[in-house]
Amino acid sequence: MPKQDANRPITDLGTLKALAHPLRMKLYRGLCVSRTATASQLADQVDEAVSLVSYHLRKLAEHGLIEEARPQSADGRERWWQPASEGVTIRGETFRDAPERAAAHLAATRLFHDQRTDMYRRYLDERSTWGPEWNSAAPDTEALLRLTPAELAELRGELIALARKYDEKGRAAEAAGDTEGRENVALHVYGFPFRV
Repeated sequence: MPKQDANRPITDLGTLKALAHPLRMKLYRGLCVSRTATASQLADQVDEAVSLVSYHLRKLAEHGLIEEARPQSADGRERWWQPASEGVTIRGETFRDAPERAAAHLAATRLFHDQRTDMYRRYLDERSTWGPEWNSAAPDTEALLRLTPAELAELRGELIALARKYDEKGRAAEAAGDTEGRENVALHVYGFPFRV
């Protein structure tokens, strides 16, 4: 099955819960980065048993989050996986209609943010190994703005569009063979209201 282009909206509780498992989210994120992988390759990345990883990959596939990919080698025993879409979109308003759904969304959101924080902390711990070019290029910025909900939504849209532009640019360059100095980059953007 060919990979879809757009983000898949998550609207049902079962799919949200399937993705909101710590190991499954790591596997899903790993597949988004590598684009295709076997259970064995992913098991090495997350330091878990291949059988456990295979089980969780099947659970992600049951919910349509990942799908089988075209084999990348001649070994017919290997099962290759890929994300079923470019990513997922999970909107809080979709899950506010019932307390159980709202609680599941909150738990999932906390897990995703905890994992992102862990990724950033790992970068900080390893920062000296990345060299001056990467360290000066990596943004670490906080902006405290005065916005309306409509302005924040507009800003979100513009930031998403800008990130997609650079993702497409990087993927096109890589597909053309320009891999020199190219690394995986995580961009985490949070915008939220607060009161002092």
